[in-house]
Amino acid sequence: MKELNDLQLKVLDLLKEDARRTPALLSTLLGESEDKIKAVVAQLEEEHVIVKYATVVNWSKIDDEKVTALIEVQITPERGRGFEGIAERIYLYPQVKSVYLMSGAYDLLVEVEGGNLREVANFVSEKLSPIDSVLSTKTNFILKKYKQDGIIFEDHQEDNRLMISP
Repeated sequence: MKELNDLQLKVLDLLKEDARRTPALLSTLLGESEDKIKAVVAQLEEEHVIVKYATVVNWSKIDDEKVTALIEVQITPERGRGFEGIAERIYLYPQVKSVYLMSGAYDLLVEVEGGNLREVANFVSEKLSPIDSVLSTKTNFILKKYKQDGIIFEDHQEDNRLMISP
């Protein structure tokens, strides 16, 4: 695992907050030359520390019927590979958006996206559950997202009440 320096961490924090920030803006915010910032970003991309620049979309604002489910999966680890081989078999399916190794009551948390509830249910019953090492699954459908990646989706009002002290 690579240890990052202070500048690299600051660049990552700023890009995580808003990936549209240009090297010119980053150099201004961090008090470094634009060329140095470009070199830092290029190195982080080359080493796959920065893997992708993504947009966070509030899908509930558009007429889109996508369904997202979080599936808790209990598995038996494989001899010699542990959880890695099973996780790989699962994350290679195109419906799978994320896979996490977890501590607690289940081993993997799998995020799946489908066009409707039936598509997700079919994925679980036809693709996920039949995997030899899968002991059980529990599917939780996301009904509404309030916040994702630090971004609040709903309009909210600030609490303007006066503070009362004893």
